[in-house]
Amino acid sequence: MRTFAVAIAAGTLLATPAHAQDEFDGFYAGVSIGYDFQAGDSDETITFDRGSNGSFGETVTTAAGANAFSPGFCGGEATSPQNANCTPDSDGLSFAARAGYDYQMGKVVLGVVGEIGTADVTDVVSAFSTTPAFYYMKRSIDYTAALRLRAGYTVTETTLLYATGGIAYAKLDQSFESSNTANSFTVIADDNACGFQIGAGLEQTIGSNFALGIEYLYTGYNDDETLIRVGQGTAPATNPFVLAGGVDFLRANDDFNLQSVKAVATYRF
Repeated sequence: MRTFAVAIAAGTLLATPAHAQDEFDGFYAGVSIGYDFQAGDSDETITFDRGSNGSFGETVTTAAGANAFSPGFCGGEATSPQNANCTPDSDGLSFAARAGYDYQMGKVVLGVVGEIGTADVTDVVSAFSTTPAFYYMKRSIDYTAALRLRAGYTVTETTLLYATGGIAYAKLDQSFESSNTANSFTVIADDNACGFQIGAGLEQTIGSNFALGIEYLYTGYNDDETLIRVGQGTAPATNPFVLAGGVDFLRANDDFNLQSVKAVATYRF
């Protein structure tokens, strides 16, 4: 009888379901691939500083007093000296590696994630002078880094919805081109851009350690230091830049904003 009772008790324990594992707890590492879209900037312009004294927003004029940049601007790369042809900015793929830690408390998950990667995007703004000539400033991303917090809720034991936000950094490549061969041009570049990231995502565990997910991020970088300094070169004294005592170029809008959609794969240790 005692043996029979022990057998029943053992069977009952074996039949009792174990406490659900915290699927989103602990350290993890992973990779992502995505596509980055730039915010529309077709109305982007360049602002000028006559005399290179820091007072941007001034007008560069010809010897007759007319606006030397009356043909205008475009938010793309100039393909001719006339303001008629500009190629649009380039969006593209992004790749990143990430590592992080989550702490799960019931259905709530709190964590931190760090990421480093690259993005194939190029942003250009062009100006056109009455010479005629084109001038354009170009920036592209060399690599990126970010550190974000995230907070989520498990809609099922294996599915996590989360929001995320934090700080972002980009190492930029800055360049300048012009069809003006008379004046001299010096790129005074700040290749470092800092900003913020916010976004949201969904993560689904696959088996005991792997997870797949999709993530949306909005990144806002501030790039307000890079300028182009124009010198006389071989230009005559009647040249608009020479008449102004030298001129600095600067982007009128210092924001460099991206929207990213990523597929993410992670392994939890």
